[in-house]
Amino acid sequence: MNDITAIHPRGAAAVAARLAFLAEIDQLKRVDRQSLITGRSRRENSAEHSWHLALFALVFADDMPGVDVLTVVRMLLIHDIVEIDVGDAPIHASAVDRADIAQRERAAARRIFGMLPGEQGTAFEALWTEFEAGETANARMAKALDRLQPLLLNTLTDGGTWAESGVTEEQVHARYGPVIEAGSPALWAAAKDRVRAHFAKHPRNDV
Repeated sequence: MNDITAIHPRGAAAVAARLAFLAEIDQLKRVDRQSLITGRSRRENSAEHSWHLALFALVFADDMPGVDVLTVVRMLLIHDIVEIDVGDAPIHASAVDRADIAQRERAAARRIFGMLPGEQGTAFEALWTEFEAGETANARMAKALDRLQPLLLNTLTDGGTWAESGVTEEQVHARYGPVIEAGSPALWAAAKDRVRAHFAKHPRNDV
């Protein structure tokens, strides 16, 4: 009578499925990103990135009128889980087929979130899809923070990926600005100040 499967077969199956999902997403810790961590000792991984972003949302909660902060946190915690199958696509990479990546990410979302039982898996995949579409206020804010975090790291690591890729101040504005400003003009204004200060110190990005 101590066998939970015998007593609560549906509950036991759901618990097993959730544990399998949680075991699967541990692999996100092995997906390296391009951004250096502060101190420049190594690159961050995607799990660390997601954790950092969730804290961004909590810290900036008071600066997000009209946004459901908890939904944003949820988006940020799951948005990169698909990288377990697909890997990280650096923003500054030139020879990248974005359409192919998007298709493979959708397949990864179906596989990984499909590990969760019933409506829970459907809800996670829907939240991931909402983030990717970037059309709701919650998704725009989540995407803004997703751009802001590597921008901050680059300014804290003497240029980081900008220096490695020869990215100019104008390119930073073009690649980061529209996404951050769409979520929060105030955050983009603050980010621009950091960008300006960085390139004033490193005008040729030859750090």
